[in-house]
Amino acid sequence: MYILYSIPSTVSCLCRSVPSLIHISLCTYSLSPYTCVYKAVVLELLVRLLVAPIANVNVGAQSSFGITLLRLSPNCSSKTKTQRRNAAHFTYHPDPVPTEYGPTTKMNLFQSVTSALDNTLASDPTAVIFGEDVAFGGVFRCTVGLRDKYGKDRVFNTPLCEQGIVGFGIGAAVAGATAIAEIQFADYIYPAFDQIVNEAAKYRYRSGNLFDCGNLTIRAPWGCVGHGSLYHSQSPEAFFAHCPGIKVVIPRGPVQCKGLLLSCIADQNPCIFFEPKILYRAAVEQVPTEAYTIPLSQAEVIQEGSDVTLVAWGTQIHVLTEVANMAQEKLGVSCELIDLQTILPWDTETVCKSVAKTGRLLISHEAPITGGFAAEISSTVQEECFLNLEAPIARVCGYDTPFPHIFEPFYIPDKWKCFDAIKKLIIY
Repeated sequence: MYILYSIPSTVSCLCRSVPSLIHISLCTYSLSPYTCVYKAVVLELLVRLLVAPIANVNVGAQSSFGITLLRLSPNCSSKTKTQRRNAAHFTYHPDPVPTEYGPTTKMNLFQSVTSALDNTLASDPTAVIFGEDVAFGGVFRCTVGLRDKYGKDRVFNTPLCEQGIVGFGIGAAVAGATAIAEIQFADYIYPAFDQIVNEAAKYRYRSGNLFDCGNLTIRAPWGCVGHGSLYHSQSPEAFFAHCPGIKVVIPRGPVQCKGLLLSCIADQNPCIFFEPKILYRAAVEQVPTEAYTIPLSQAEVIQEGSDVTLVAWGTQIHVLTEVANMAQEKLGVSCELIDLQTILPWDTETVCKSVAKTGRLLISHEAPITGGFAAEISSTVQEECFLNLEAPIARVCGYDTPFPHIFEPFYIPDKWKCFDAIKKLIIY
């Protein structure tokens, strides 16, 4: 089992690096000694098979760092060469400059979050922001400067306890405050699952609408980032989509981020607002400086088409934008691209209307495919649009494995996987 696991990474590294320097990490800090031994054995075998025929091969080792260096040319440097790694698997496509909300300024996504929170604190004296390190600006700088501007009683740190953060938020919202909680990473929202699902989502229902915590908004960085691995890459929206009483929202860029976040804060239901962290700095747009809202539970048709409907949210919208362009250029296929924006409650009407027109549907998200929200969309569309379908509904999603580190490029539903799915839809 260990040998089979080691082969792909070793072969991939050899294929990418020949004839330059090869750098293979044995990951001694995280893997068992047995795994490292198997890696070394497999590496030696591959070297003999693939590299031995090459003349003047010098093989050296830096065992103290758990690294094997293969020099395939006498001219190679003895120092480890660092290959450039592109974290983004997409090209960001900014939205047109909005004209209906007043003057704009250039912002990236985290600055649009800051702007929304600033607007809220300025206009609502009951608003409070709290979470791990938010008083210092947060790990992604989304709350930078707000404590100095509004005081430590309105922007403050909490202990490292997600259950306590959400529990405090529920109490503050019930007492009448506009509570804005930050979970430092969406991957760590699970300790607060009971508070969200059994308390926040059911508070109004169990009291017969006598009490509610609708003024609660929970923010969390979400999705893959290029190097986040198991605990900083997850997309847990499907867990909460099964829970009546809350709303789940995911923006695709700075303009939507600010408008949708302000809508969540103003909404009279508890909201979970997932922010694609890979876009915090990569996404830059002209964003209105004043407060504005974008309706929740309303999908947006970004690009109209006639042959295939593409549905996604968050970062994956930008992947499918490239896919739609590729399909038009290479296949002559016209794609209609829809940004769902709100996961719960989602806009069934817009999606079904599009599928009735195109007859084909592809849904893509980063989360694992089994039980992912694409399954819910697929089921609903199959029920509503069965007679309109020209091909089975396609889902291009993450695999049913923990989110990997070095294998992230193989895990994510990139444009090539989605493009291949479109070809299969067309020829079905």
